[in-house]
Amino acid sequence: MDNMGTTREIRQKIEHFCAYQERCHDEVIRKLRAMAVSPDEIDEIIVYLIQHDFLNEKRFACSFARGKHRIKLWGKNRIVNELKLRNISQRNITVALREVGVDEYHTTFENLATKHWDTIAEKNLLKKRKKFCDYLVRKGFENDLIYSKLKALESGEK
Repeated sequence: MDNMGTTREIRQKIEHFCAYQERCHDEVIRKLRAMAVSPDEIDEIIVYLIQHDFLNEKRFACSFARGKHRIKLWGKNRIVNELKLRNISQRNITVALREVGVDEYHTTFENLATKHWDTIAEKNLLKKRKKFCDYLVRKGFENDLIYSKLKALESGEK
């Protein structure tokens, strides 16, 4: 089979890969490398995908931020770190964070924090505080939010 036939087949597979769900450049490049595509062909395919709107880093970042916040209940710190791991530009990260409204963000945080506090069965207050804070830090919420909520919960507010 001639080289153009295989390049076309690879491009079609990658088009489907990108059409199925938003992808970042790194994911597509890893997939192409796993398919043993040459670096020159990878560059060519990436340019094609961008030109034909199969690959759009800003769209990926926005979709990622919305989904991870609404489905996995991640905070901004975790979203930012995960986007940086995928080599998303700071500009696109800033745009993506705007996808989660301030009210929605705080409502999610309040509900998650209250629910988690109520589910911690720990009797030792210091250990309960640590479990509470560690959980919300892992979720990616900001320390000042966590500590002010902890004070409110300890004083009996919800």
